[in-house]
Amino acid sequence: MTAPPVARPLMIGRGMLVAAGVAAGAWGAWLLYDATPWDRWPNLLVWLAGGVLLHDAVLAPVVLVLGCSAARVVPWFRGPVVVGAVLLGALTLVAVPVLGGWGRRPDNPTLLDRDYTAGWFVVAGGILVGVLVAAAVVRSRMTEIGAPERAPAEDGDDGERPGRR
Repeated sequence: MTAPPVARPLMIGRGMLVAAGVAAGAWGAWLLYDATPWDRWPNLLVWLAGGVLLHDAVLAPVVLVLGCSAARVVPWFRGPVVVGAVLLGALTLVAVPVLGGWGRRPDNPTLLDRDYTAGWFVVAGGILVGVLVAAAVVRSRMTEIGAPERAPAEDGDDGERPGRR
């Protein structure tokens, strides 16, 4: 069976994106292989595995809990909270070595020479402001269309909702 005419360009586009992604990954792997001495590979593999474990064991569960909690309290707040949690969580995971001062050396004062914690708080504040603005926009749009202010009750009664029986 052949794909419908509309789906064919989408399949070609996706195939081109996959090919570009594989090519970029292969180029990055080659550069990593070429630039990393053999004695550094164990540390590199630990660092790469640590990133995956931190994402799967810390960031993903936190985002799930925040998203589910926000969905129970106010449905219009769920999307912005999840986006903010993903951004702040990824930023924090990447910034842990810098925030911890790992790599600072007394013989080279130019390494880690500024207050990175203050910078993290500035970015976290910007993300918080973005989440609040996005939540206000989503709430105003939902109010315009008459969507409910809160999630349905536990007993299954979803209350008065326009367009529902």
